Amino acid sequence: MLTALWVLPLLGAAGALIVPRGSAGAARVVALAFSLAALALSAVVAVRFVPGAMGYQFVESATWIPRFGAGYVLGVDGVALTLVLLTTVLVPLLLLAGWRDVAPTNREHGAVSRRPHTYVALILVVESMVLVSLLSLDILLFYVFFEAMLVPMYFLIGGFGPRVGAARAAAVKFLLYNLAGGLVMLAAVIGLYAVTAAEGSPFSAGTFDVRAIADAAATGDLGASPAVINALFLGFLVAFAVKAPLWPLHTWLPGAAVESTPATAVLMMAIVDKVGTFGMLRYCLQLFPDASATFAPWIVGLAVIGIVYGAILAIGSTDMMRLIAYTSISHFGFIVLGIFALTAQAQAGSTLYMLNHGIATAALFLVAGFLVARRGTAEIAEYGGVGRTAPVLAGTFLVAGLATLSLPGLAPFVSEFLVLVGTYARYEAAAVVAAVALVLSAVYILRLYQRVMTGPTTEADRRIRDLVPRELVVVAPLLVLVIGLGVYPKPMLDVITPAVDRTSVQPAEQGVAAP
Repeated sequence: MLTALWVLPLLGAAGALIVPRGSAGAARVVALAFSLAALALSAVVAVRFVPGAMGYQFVESATWIPRFGAGYVLGVDGVALTLVLLTTVLVPLLLLAGWRDVAPTNREHGAVSRRPHTYVALILVVESMVLVSLLSLDILLFYVFFEAMLVPMYFLIGGFGPRVGAARAAAVKFLLYNLAGGLVMLAAVIGLYAVTAAEGSPFSAGTFDVRAIADAAATGDLGASPAVINALFLGFLVAFAVKAPLWPLHTWLPGAAVESTPATAVLMMAIVDKVGTFGMLRYCLQLFPDASATFAPWIVGLAVIGIVYGAILAIGSTDMMRLIAYTSISHFGFIVLGIFALTAQAQAGSTLYMLNHGIATAALFLVAGFLVARRGTAEIAEYGGVGRTAPVLAGTFLVAGLATLSLPGLAPFVSEFLVLVGTYARYEAAAVVAAVALVLSAVYILRLYQRVMTGPTTEADRRIRDLVPRELVVVAPLLVLVIGLGVYPKPMLDVITPAVDRTSVQPAEQGVAAP
């Protein structure tokens, strides 16, 4: 069933590409149908998932490269299931949101092109690779798809952005940063295999199996010196910190988000970047518990800097889309803070934050994208009084914005509260600074809403039309989830908490003194 889950989007991508050149609408329909099929299958997995069961569920295992102990091994726990559901819910909505982002006409020659076919196919390819990364229980299999997803994302950013030259430059920067992090991780993957294959290790031969290595690491039997373990941990961490993105490795994100189509930007910030924070939970903490405890104070410090830094940049931004991109830097700081606070409460909150951030950011960025598409500019100073001419758009923008600043009753509040409470138990100063930084989020969101939606209506804004039915179909489910998970997060926490307790309790029990 897990194999079918990641293969369905690939089949959809192939189906969209073989649709005849002049049938852009048919290609979009094919892509949407396969994305909905993947959503339905993920729902089946969620219904059949048993939250309290030990270990990974729905495990599939086959030999891949027996000479090196690499296998095709898939499985799901509560953390992975949460992000699988986020991915499969958002992709159909992104396909709908970007329904008219890419025209089927070549601007230079006036000929019908296959650009819409390629666009929707690339989105489905990214979805497929993200799903494999989330489901993989083999480190080499994970690494292959962790890196491979950069290729379709590169073409989505550089090939379909509104400003061709700037989009290509942003895509190159995205690729170089992530490839550099990936190369560091490759060295760590090879080093970890060498440790498992070394004489005296607890393994009969080298292995890439996450479960076996995590069990050995939990009992301190991995068979390597602390210096080697620390170096391997840092190799994995660098790649995940770039992908996350964690300050100061974040600088590729604002340009890539602004120069992409809104659907591509949400795909990157709400789905692809979550693989980085997921990797911190699945690989850094489980495979290197001692190293995680050693470096946790430093990573917590970087996370707090990212929280404050992203918020300050958002306050000073004059571009609406760039402002929202900066907010993600701040929010990812909260996620990383929760992971390396090394308490079960903070890590459960961090996992829930990944889900809630994806939903809230998708809603805010897509609504802002609908507005920018109507006016042709993202400059905040060009707007005024949009709420009078497009009240539904303004209302959805407000709810999404309030979710982004973690208003009580909306989804991100619960996860942010858990992160702060769990962090305070171990790092009091970091929790206090992060909590104070929440005030900054209120500043940048409310100022943005005030400047764009209220005040005198500009002449250009008088012609802005309200949300159309297709756009409402995109935004409404996101707002329902934002409110529903804010009022009643228990179903997701019931899934997340047992997985976090099992996989992340060892580092938390090692007793790291607060700085």
